[in-house]
Parts: sequence; C-alpha cells; structure tokens
Amino acid sequence: MKPRRQPSTAGIAAAAIVVLGLAAAAAIAWPGYLSYDSVLQLLQGRTGAYNTWHPPVMAWLLGVGDAAMPGAGLFVLFDAGLLCAAMVSLLWLRPRASWAAVFVVLLCVLSPQFLIYQGIVWKDVLFADAAVAGFAMLACAAVRWRDVSARFVFIGIAIVLLTLAALARQNGAIVIVFGAIALGVIAWRDERRAAILYGAGALLVSASLFIAASLALETRGDGGYGRLSQVKALELYDIAGMVAAKPGLKLKLLNRPVLENLIRSDGARLYTPQQYDTLAASPALQAALVVTPERRLLDEWFYLVRNNFGLYLHVRAAAFRWVTLTPDIAKCHPYYVGVSGPPDVLRKLGLNDQPRPRDRALSNYGGWFVGTPIFSHITFGIIAIIALLILFRRREPADIVMGYMLLSAFAFALSFFFISVACDYRYLYYLDLSALVASFYIATGPGAVSDYIESHNRHGRI
Repeated sequence: MKPRRQPSTAGIAAAAIVVLGLAAAAAIAWPGYLSYDSVLQLLQGRTGAYNTWHPPVMAWLLGVGDAAMPGAGLFVLFDAGLLCAAMVSLLWLRPRASWAAVFVVLLCVLSPQFLIYQGIVWKDVLFADAAVAGFAMLACAAVRWRDVSARFVFIGIAIVLLTLAALARQNGAIVIVFGAIALGVIAWRDERRAAILYGAGALLVSASLFIAASLALETRGDGGYGRLSQVKALELYDIAGMVAAKPGLKLKLLNRPVLENLIRSDGARLYTPQQYDTLAASPALQAALVVTPERRLLDEWFYLVRNNFGLYLHVRAAAFRWVTLTPDIAKCHPYYVGVSGPPDVLRKLGLNDQPRPRDRALSNYGGWFVGTPIFSHITFGIIAIIALLILFRRREPADIVMGYMLLSAFAFALSFFFISVACDYRYLYYLDLSALVASFYIATGPGAVSDYIESHNRHGRI
C-alpha cells in the first residue's frame, strides 16, 4: 500500500492562516464584545432564568461557558472554533489545495466579517457559524460517502450543528430544510432508492432534536412571553406602517379605541421602515400594546393584510430594502466593539464597559470599511451567485452541499421580507459569511475533490 499523500504546502499555509486569524479575532476581543442584549443574555445564562425574547439556547451556552470560566470568553472561543473547524475541514477535503486558497483565506480573516464579528457575542454570529459548520460536515460526508462509518459520523455531527443553528435564530430552521435536501441529493447520486429516506430522516431527526431542546430550555424560560411580545411588535409595526402610508385606512376588528388613536397619531408619526425602535419612543403606544389581547391584534393584522395586500407588500418591501441594501449603513449598526449594558447588571457580572486601546483600534479598523462594498450585503450576494454558478456547474459531491448552503443563505435573507423590523447589518451576516466560505472552498482548487476520491479509491480507503 502506498503511503498516504501529505497535504500540500499551500494547504498547510491556508490552515495556519485560518487558525491564527480566528485566534487573533478571539484574542483581540477577549473576553468578548457584548452589546446591551448580550449582557442580559449572559446574566440569564448565569442565573438559569431565560427570556424568550431571544432564543434561550444562546443564554444556555453562555451559562455553560460562564460556569467554567466567568464571562463570555469561552463562548467566543466556541463560536470562532466552529468556523475554524468548518474551514479546516474543507481544506482536509483537498490535500492539494492551491495557493489561491491562501490568498482568499487571507482576505477572509482580514475582513471585518471575521476579525470583528467573530469576537461579538451575538446570536447572529452563533447561527452563521453553526450553519456553515453543519454544511461543512455534510460536505465531508459527501466526499467520504463510501466509507459508511465516516458517512454517518459526519451526518450526525451536521444534524447537531444545523439544529443548533435553528435554535439560535427565530427563522433559522431554514438551514435544516436545505441541509436535508442537500443530503437527499447527495444520496441520490449513489443510492437512489434511499435518497428520500436520507433527506426525510435527517429532517425528522433534526426536528425531533429541535423540539426536545426547545422544550428542555422552556423549563427555565418565561413561558414564551418574549416570543409573544415579538409577534405583537411585528404586527404593530406592520399596522403602523400601513396607516402611515395610507392615513385613511380603516381598522375594523381592533376594537381598542385607545390603541387605534395612538396608532393613527404616534404610530404613523414615528413609523420608519428603518427600525421598530422609533415606535418605542411613545410610552403610551407601548403600554396600550401590552394590554391588547394578542388575538385581537392578530385578527386586525390578518384583516388588513387580506384586504390591502398590495399596501402590505409595499410596506414590507420598504423594510426589506433597509435590511438588504442598508441605504444608510451608519444607522444600521454595521459592527459592534466594546461592552455596554445596565450598570447594575455589569456590576453583577464583573464586566468593565471602559473602552481599551485595542477596542478603539479595532473600531477604527471597522470604520475604514463603512460605506465600502465590504459592508454591503449586495456585494456578498453577487459573490454567492457567482459561487453558485461555479458549484452547480462542477457538481462534485461537496460542491452540491456548498451550493445548498448558499441557497439556504438566500432563503434566510428572503425570510426577512416578512419579519424585518430593523436594518441591523448583523441580521444577514450568514449571507456574507457563507459567500466568503464558499469562495474559500472554490479557491482550494478545481477538481481536487475528485482527485482526492480517486487517490483514496486506489488505496482502498473508500
């Protein structure tokens, strides 16, 4: 038997850049950059009482890390570790990686999407990293398909990671669906009669894990009050937007004179497709929203959408334009550096909100890219489309999986047409990251996966 072929110098160099680059991102941010919501989630993780306004899995993971080492440092390492493992595993598929991969990965780790975002304690980063890692494991399964043991190990890891991603974002279940489809397509190439079983089985297992984990986390939650509040806020946002666009719009089913008057006055005046927070500037409107039964608000929302569907689409399109195009990037919070939160909570957690020299330096670094294509979802959308064309034209096993990863990113972005209430840049971070990772995968070298399979077939390892 011939000795196993050693990874190329370019592959080793690319792997080193990935590891060192993500380690640098974690070290610079250590023990993590926490915004207001992140600080509250860390407190929830420490106390074990979760608020479902945000997915509880985030608070749970923060609590696990905090128990081992106080703070969010271990969570940041876990987050960055997911992305690091994903990219190195893609290199492992291609032991003869090209030097183009070294160039592309260097650009990746120097981008704010890596250097800044991987140090931020946000559910959006956890979602993106877990989703990318899940698809990377499916790519490994695709390449090692004939090795039954390896195949099922990689599929099992992928299911866990994609389920984690789904738990991390309210609309994150999209990645489970696309992961199951990708698995079915891969199985179809080799075991056509079992293709549906693979796809449906993965979907069923992921859904079961998702439900079981959600129920377990709910035992320490607020009974879903946070999610209910989010739904009511979205409904108010849409109703206020439609009234602002058409002042004479009739509200027939609400039957809450106080809330209706406030929607027509404060709601219409304060509404902006840029973000919901402007509506929070009216305490009276928020108080009236809290005491309004969910069913009544929901009935009114359905009535308005059903009878004014064109108007609804107009309002939603304006909000979607802000979250995708970010026409005023400075108002859409392109990145975050530092620590902020309620003073009493910061004291309880032992956190210091004073900026450090390295924080200022990193913030200035991010500022260089604001207003450039680097902070533009359109840029990464175009990159993703080009990558899709390349991947689905080559159609190697791992190519198909990476293509479905990009499709899931587009589907995830499109879901914000219906749920967007703010233009924060981080909401579509998954699109940016998946485009970068797919570009890196393509740059490792055309045809390398086929060569890898051929080599291992000759050596009897597949």
